[in-house]
Formats: sequence, structure tokens, C-alpha cells
Amino acid sequence: MLKLAVIRPLLAGALAAAGVAAGANMALAETTYVRGNDGDPETLDQHKTSTVVEAHLLRDLYEGLVVYDNKANVIPGVAESWDVSDDGLTYTFKLREDANWSNGEPVTAEDFIFSLQRIMTPETAAKYANILYPIKNAEKINKGEAEPETLGARAVDDKTLEITLEQQTPYFIELLTHQTGLPVNKAAVEEHGTDFVKPENIVTNGAYTLVSFTPGDKIVMEKNAEFHDAENVSIDRIEWLPIEDRASCVRRFEAGEVHSCSDLPTEQLASLKERLGEQVRIAPYLGTYYFAFNTEKEPLDDVRVRQALSMVVDREFLADEIWAGAMLPAYSLVPPGIGNYEGGGATVDWADMSPLDREDRAIELMKEAGVGPDNPITLEISYNSSENHKNTSTAIADMWKPLGVNVTYRVQDLSAHYAMLRDTSDYQVARAGWIGDFSDPQNFLFLVESDNTGFNYAKYKNPEYDALMEQAAAEGDLEKRAEILRQAEAMFLEDQPFMPLLFYSSLSLVSPKLEGWEDNIQNVHGTRWMSLSE
Repeated sequence: MLKLAVIRPLLAGALAAAGVAAGANMALAETTYVRGNDGDPETLDQHKTSTVVEAHLLRDLYEGLVVYDNKANVIPGVAESWDVSDDGLTYTFKLREDANWSNGEPVTAEDFIFSLQRIMTPETAAKYANILYPIKNAEKINKGEAEPETLGARAVDDKTLEITLEQQTPYFIELLTHQTGLPVNKAAVEEHGTDFVKPENIVTNGAYTLVSFTPGDKIVMEKNAEFHDAENVSIDRIEWLPIEDRASCVRRFEAGEVHSCSDLPTEQLASLKERLGEQVRIAPYLGTYYFAFNTEKEPLDDVRVRQALSMVVDREFLADEIWAGAMLPAYSLVPPGIGNYEGGGATVDWADMSPLDREDRAIELMKEAGVGPDNPITLEISYNSSENHKNTSTAIADMWKPLGVNVTYRVQDLSAHYAMLRDTSDYQVARAGWIGDFSDPQNFLFLVESDNTGFNYAKYKNPEYDALMEQAAAEGDLEKRAEILRQAEAMFLEDQPFMPLLFYSSLSLVSPKLEGWEDNIQNVHGTRWMSLSE
């Protein structure tokens, strides 16, 4: 590689005279990690984020009560220890004494209470607030039915935080690894409002601080001297590059301009393996790639149309030919191997039908709905700019032709695409993906609950489905809970508000000079765990 570490000599002092021995001045080396990211973040407010792009950044800027290590094991973060009451409802966290903000102020229990109340306050408009609904009164507060002060969180003292839940939640600790559980600095938020995320205003408590953010160019972070484990943070500076064109990141990697790429163009996967060998990383990933149908738009409000569109898609072709074997065909929403799903999830009842039989049945369904080659319809597929998404959308459009479906496309950058999905109804069919925040089927099935306005891109409303999800949330027996969730998934698959297509693998390029990168099912790679060799 041409450039795998940027070295900047910092002279310990000026030379007093030409005769001073060469060894008298020690040069300090600053290491810079140039890191490819999938695109620009829409926001760096942890209470308003929703994408993996943002999670990567926030993981370096902030530290929650618990964190993932480089193998995705949950370990202590700001909380050095915690206890759980016998009934499983109360968690008491002991915060580390040396946890500080980047301005030198201590991180306290009140900081977490302020943050938890802020994300639940309706005015914050946090699309992801429902991930923390297990906390007592959280849902009521978020829906404007209770005051923020009634949230089940209190400070026993400055370094002791107590959180009370509505009911037993077996995945609560791992849930806190998500960015919604990260603290915000109260003083910065109160002084600057929504501008607290700007480099000149932001106060962080993680391994890094924000130096600059130039959209379309790069985000620069530097090591936080106030971080409690700063002495073990090896990389001094990170330059995050928003590279939505995966092939472009590959070119820059091979030129020695970046140390890692967060995704790869699948059509190049075979040649990349041949050229770069073990620098190509492919690992199982807890995620589902899907298309969302806007069920409020005709003709997608007809379940027969949605079923037919999904039924005719050859997922094996997508996995093998479009994604070069880097994905697995998906006939369910919940990925295989997920925790707390004894017996596995539900699948569509036509999964084992031959492609020809599936196409025949799909044509029949479309005919019943009044659609066919003699009475065609036009659907628009929206996707964020990437050659992988383009190729997938083009292949699906070809598979839909026998049904009498013509396709147009809308292509936007990542942040604009997801903003459209969350904040408007101005789309028909849209590419999306979901990466599990924790290993539990609820984290996939909650996506289409009717009140999940942030992620229910399908605008799906089914009271029976919602009732099953509520029943599962109240069930403490994991086997009984799994059966309820399986019923909910079967109902989802019958209604097809989303069209599950593929289960993810993480695809990365990693320089051999970058040490500490460990492949893991969550695809989390905090910079604090890594180092760069010369």
C-alpha cells in the first residue's frame, strides 16, 4: 500500500543549536485512520439518528452505559457494574468515577436521566424513541400522555443510576448498546439547541471529539484526552469519508488512500478476493435487505398485488448473480440464528414452490386484482445510490414484467432517501434494509407496528398484528413469547407490507496495517479498539 498511516512529526522542542545530538529531540507520531463510510449522516444527534452510517460515527463520539467491544461482546461503558432486582424490573448502574465529558466535566447519573427524558419528549421527534419503550412510562411520555419527569429513571446519587422497566425485558442490557442509549451533554443542548451537534459546540464523552464536518467531503475526529481509557486509544485522528459508490472506495483503498471500506460492489467480489485476498472480509450479519410497499398507494393497497410482486422475485438469482454469493435468499423478515426465537421463525408458504409455479400463481393474483399485460401498471422503485441497489432494482423490474408491471426509478443519496421514507408518503416501492440492534426477533417485527412512524415505511396498519406484538411484550416465558412472535411474523408474511429479499453479510476491505478489526455479527468496529502499524 502506498499510504497506510499518515505520520506528522511533532517536534518536542526547537533545536537550540546545530550541534545538538540527533537523539535529543523525540518526534511524536500522530496516526490518522482514513475510514470509508457508506454516506453522509443525516444528523449527529443521537436522538434523531436511524442509520448504520450514523451509528458508526456516534460509536466513536459517545459512550453509553454499556458498549460493544471489537467482537460485539457487551462490556461495561460508563457503567462499571450493574445489578438487577429479583423481579427483573429494576436495574441499578454504578457509573465509573473517571467518566468525563470532553470539556472536563464529570458524566453523572443526571446526564443519562436528561438524555432519556429528552429522547422521549414528543418535541424531540425522535423516530427511534420506541426502542426504549421498555423503560417505565417511556411510551406514555413519547405519546404525550405523561410528563418526562415520570420516566422510570432516577439518580440515587451522582454516580448511581436506577432504571425501572414496565415489564421484564431479557435483552435490555444489550439494547443499551444502541445509539439511542448514548448520553447528550445537557449544558450544550440547552445553550445551543439543535446546533449542539456542530463541531464548535459539541461535547462528547467517547474516545473521540468532533473537529469538522464537511458534507460530501469528510468528517474529522480527534482523540478525546478526557476519555477514561484514553491511554489505550492508539489512533489519534479519524477521517471519515462518505463514499456511496462502493467501487470508488475500492479504488481509493488500492491506491492506499483509505484503510477500510464499509461495503463492497458485489459484481467485483470475485476479482477483489483474487487481488486482495484476506483484505476482503465477508462475515454473517444480523440484517435483512427488503423492499417496502407503500400500502396507502394504489395498487399496493391490494394485498394480492403485494403477494404477487413478492412471489415472482427469484431471490436465489439475486443472491448468487447480483450479490455474488455475499447474501442469502430471504423468505422471512427475521434472520436465521437470532436469539430468543426457539424453533425459528415463520416463512412464506410458497417458498418451496418452483419458480414457474410461483410465476403462474402470481399472474393469477394480479389478474384477480385487475392487472396484467393487457392492463399494465407502472410502479416507481426508489433506492439510494449504489450500484448494488441499482442492479437489484433492475433485476426485480425484469422479473415483474410478466405480471404487467412497468418500472421507473428514483435515485437519491442515502440521507435524502431515508428522510423521504421516514417523513413523507411520496413513494411506491422503496429499497431499505434493517440491521438488528440486538439479537431478538422483536427488533425486526416491531418495524411494522402501526404506531412505529419512524420505520413503518409500508404505512402498514393491522390491529391484530399490533395485539400480538403487545402480547409478546408482556410474556416473560421465552418459549411462549417466541410462539407469539412467530404468529406475528406469519401474519406479516401473509400481508407482505415489506418484501424480504436477502439476509445480509457484511462486506469490508481492511488493510493489513489496521489491527484490532474483528469480524462480528453486528459489524461493529469502534476505532478505540484498533491501531495502525507503519
